[in-house]
Order: sequence, then structure tokens, then C-alpha cells
Amino acid sequence: MLSRRLKVKTKYKVKFYFGSVRVRIIPMLKHIEAGEYPAKIARVLGLSKQHVHYYLKRMQRAGLIKRTNPRWPAFYEITRKGKKVLTGSEGLVPGFVFRLHNFVVKYPVLAGPSVLVDWRRVEKMNWTALIGLENGVRVEKTSGSVLVYCDVLRGRDPHDLLMLAKDQADRVAASLCLKYGLRFGDGRLARKPHWGVYDPVAEVISKHAIISDDIANIDRSETYGEIDWFSPETAKDYLLMPGNVRSILAVLNEFAQGMRDHRAMITEIRELVEELRYTNRRTSN
Repeated sequence: MLSRRLKVKTKYKVKFYFGSVRVRIIPMLKHIEAGEYPAKIARVLGLSKQHVHYYLKRMQRAGLIKRTNPRWPAFYEITRKGKKVLTGSEGLVPGFVFRLHNFVVKYPVLAGPSVLVDWRRVEKMNWTALIGLENGVRVEKTSGSVLVYCDVLRGRDPHDLLMLAKDQADRVAASLCLKYGLRFGDGRLARKPHWGVYDPVAEVISKHAIISDDIANIDRSETYGEIDWFSPETAKDYLLMPGNVRSILAVLNEFAQGMRDHRAMITEIRELVEELRYTNRRTSN
């Protein structure tokens, strides 16, 4: 466990492990600064409400945030001291590798519904609570189809995130079919998913411009520089690139050493041939 801790001078001494600051405190402060409520923060970060409540209480004691209303639901705002912590932590790397977002699945409606459906109400329902998922889900009805918007997922394998998001969308679709007597066709992606990867170069570039092409784009939609890749293979290859480069350099160094040995051998052969010619000339004379 990391031993470094963040100390905030207040009436009470509150200590946070450095690892907690990097993967918990900083992300929570950013979401609070964006005006989000604790339950939403828990869903987006993939944490339990109790876990988020624990850190909110500690941040409140440390003077990083303050509660804005005495009644439920609780809302918080970041204090000047909390803003200083955020400003001083801009160089910290997020505590995840990939951030899957912009994941939308389109299900064609083949039959139904068997009951009258108020789609405006359906779109506002908390499907997370309904089907017991950890991440928020939004539903939208279009002409002849239903769109399921999965919330942000974070993890270390882009393919696993893809499977989790599709499973989440399929479970929401199955719940809709069961509840309203609908029959859907196979779900297909309605847009390109984005696999976000924190990048120091993107951190600098995104402060001045947004760059986009057919492979990826660079922005700071999460308040830090990020490359959004449009395929899991490209995203993974990008993170593996330093290791691949080192492997290529090792092969090239080995090849270069082989070429040096080869040239040295050729030089020795030439010297031997010259010596044999000289010996033959002396013998013939």
C-alpha cells in the first residue's frame, strides 16, 4: 500500500492515502465541481453509495467540499481549498486505463407493445435501479426502434468493457420487452463507441484545440487530455506500442550486432586471402 498521504490543514487532521487521492478523491471532486449528486457519482465511478458517502464525509471534514442543502437528497459544492487541490493535481494520471463512453445500441421494434406505453416516462425511468445494475442507463424511442444509452464504463481491458456494455444494453432491452410486451430485433451499435485513454501529449494539445479523424480524436471532455479511440484493437495497440517499440529496437540492435560481426568476419577473410596470395607469390618465385 502506498505510504504517501495528502495532509489538509484544518481544525481536524484528515489524511488520505495518495492512491485514494488519485483514483477516488480527484475524480469525485471533478464530478462535484460539475454539479453532480452522490448517487450519480457512484454510478459513473462504479462505486457503492456507501463508499462515495464515506469519502464525501472525509472531504467535508477536510474542508474540500461543503453541503449546500440540509435535506435529502444531499448536494455538495467544491470549496476554494478543494479547487486548490484540483489545480495542484492536474498532472495526476486517472486511476483507470480505458474509459468506454458514447456506447448506444439500437433495437428495431418488430412487434408490440401489447400495452399502452408513455415513452416520455420510460425515458426518465431509472433502469439502473429497475434491473440492479451499477451504471446508469437511458432509453429513447425513435420511429421503429429503441435506443439504449449505456453510461460510462472504466476498466483495463477494452474488449471486456465492450462486452459489459452490450450485456447491460441487452438486459435493459429484455426488461422493456417483458414489461411492455415488445419484441425487438438484434441490437446494433447506433454510433461509434469511444475508448478514452489518458495521454500526456493530449493533455497539452487539448488545451488549445480539438483534433479528430477516422481513427480517434483528442479532447478534454473529462477536464484532462484524452485520446478517444474508435476501436478496442487500436486503443490496446496504442498502450502496447512502447513495449512493441522496445521489442523492435532489441531486434534491430541484435541485427546491427550481427552485421558488425559479419563485417568483422569479412575483413578477417580478406586479410587471410591477401596473406595466402602473398605466400603463393613467394613460393612461385
